Amino acid sequence: MIICAGESEQFDFALPVGIGLTDVAINLTRLCLSQKPKFLLFVGTAGSYGKKKVFDIVESKTAANIENSFFTGGSYTPIDNMVSTAEDVSRETIVNSSNYITTDKSIGKAYLSKNIHLENMEYYAVLKVAKSFDIPAAGIFIVTNYCDENAHRDFMDNHKEAMLRLTQYIKESK
Repeated sequence: MIICAGESEQFDFALPVGIGLTDVAINLTRLCLSQKPKFLLFVGTAGSYGKKKVFDIVESKTAANIENSFFTGGSYTPIDNMVSTAEDVSRETIVNSSNYITTDKSIGKAYLSKNIHLENMEYYAVLKVAKSFDIPAAGIFIVTNYCDENAHRDFMDNHKEAMLRLTQYIKESK
């Protein structure tokens, strides 16, 4: 089953499950309870912490849930904040999920030092739910922007083209 966030990120081949960590966790859990999918593929856009370029398409099976304040010493967490469906995490592009978009470029370096390259608001929740239901899962992302002071503007400027390119990639991959 192919899923996506929804609203501005909808595809004719994907079922929307919500925007942000909470909505995805609720809606995807409901979906898994009513019709347990054999596989979940999440498709959507992502911001780059610096190494991945705009319009790069990246596949991943690993997500993290780290807030920017973690890198400045302003927070800690007792939860296991990484989830993966990959057999070899060392080869993974890790996607971070938060309900907030990073606009401080210097924080990107901290993420990169942990091998975290992309930011997508929903992916951690997707993998967490999939894992709890023992459903294999993965994600395919297209980079729309860098995580810097221009993140929102660049996302808006590149979104339409990114959606077209990601749609073409998915349809050619089937």
